[in-house]
Amino acid sequence: MTSDSLAPALRRPALLATPGYLRLWFAGGIGNAMRWLELLVAGVFTYDVTHSTFLVALVTVARSLPMLLAGALAGVIGEALNRKRILVTQLLVMATTSAVLCGLALLGEVRVWQIILAGFVNGLVWASELAVRRRMIGEIVAPDRVTAAVAFDSMTNSIARVLGPLAGGAVFEGLGLAGAYFVALLLYLAAGIAVIGLDFRQEKRRLRIRRIAADIAEGVMVARHNPAILAVVVVSIIMNVFAFSYSALIAPLGIDRYGVSPTLVGALAGAEPLGAIASGIALSAGWIRLNGRRALLRGSFLFLAGVVAMALSPWYGLAFMLLVIGGLGTAAFATMQTSLVLTEAPAAATSRVMGIVTMCIGTGPLGVLAIGLLADEIGAAPAILVMAGLGIAGLTWTWVRLGRAPV
Repeated sequence: MTSDSLAPALRRPALLATPGYLRLWFAGGIGNAMRWLELLVAGVFTYDVTHSTFLVALVTVARSLPMLLAGALAGVIGEALNRKRILVTQLLVMATTSAVLCGLALLGEVRVWQIILAGFVNGLVWASELAVRRRMIGEIVAPDRVTAAVAFDSMTNSIARVLGPLAGGAVFEGLGLAGAYFVALLLYLAAGIAVIGLDFRQEKRRLRIRRIAADIAEGVMVARHNPAILAVVVVSIIMNVFAFSYSALIAPLGIDRYGVSPTLVGALAGAEPLGAIASGIALSAGWIRLNGRRALLRGSFLFLAGVVAMALSPWYGLAFMLLVIGGLGTAAFATMQTSLVLTEAPAAATSRVMGIVTMCIGTGPLGVLAIGLLADEIGAAPAILVMAGLGIAGLTWTWVRLGRAPV
């Protein structure tokens, strides 16, 4: 990780001055913000109605599990069909589910199973995010701007992780469930309109149903034989299972260990994204340059170290700052997770490899389940330490294996 001078960064054309990138960035920012808004709103409503933490967790799993189940298939589809049309369809489907839930809420007929089903449908279309929209970013910008473009997009996603739940809580409190889904409907439509105006062309590739399994297998082989992409695959599983699962225990940790209010619990949940935003600004501006898979690993190590230190902290303020510091590493992880695939994978297999990475991200619910069961036995802080420790061990093994190849 080396510093660039400020002058060259300022001489480069602003990313948002590129019309195609601006439209994709806007669509991604809206999509991510609405994803977190809907998760918050669905969780609050479900808990108000059922008082079941299991059903609240099921709402979250329904939205994220399809990434594991359908990620590879989404990669094959994103390779063959028109990616712009897929992205527009994705946004329109999510707008439709929001419209249906808004209508049901207005009629007083909305049920938890309907929210879970809508979350699963949205999760299915969201499984194409990396293989479609992120792939398109790599095609829209100049090759030497890919990392900066992905860094800015990742920073925007971090901002969405902070603002989405805050907006969701405010809208739910002020306008109710129907109002929250109406806001989501309008914003999904706005994102869809932005993408419709995108000037985008791609080489067409025929989708052959009988070859889907073979196409996925080819993507796996590309990932397996390229050390940089293999690092992305392994580290993505480690981070989603053993690192990000800590967030499931933020509430019990904040309330039971630190004795803080729900508002401060929410602030603690937003500490890591704040760190990611800070480093994302530096990365997207070109003040810091990330090179190779070791940057992916270093960022991941920093985040897990922050999680371990947070779990050991006896004070809330210190825990908050440690998660902010750890968040500096998640920006590097998120940026390299995408940019390494965009720059290393063959053009004919990029979406398929992105689909495989999506499956790796979809392993997150397994980590949430594991850390929840572990916390029931040994407590929240020890459970976080165990999971993070396993994650550090996995990263260490990956680093040793990667050390044999030049970076």
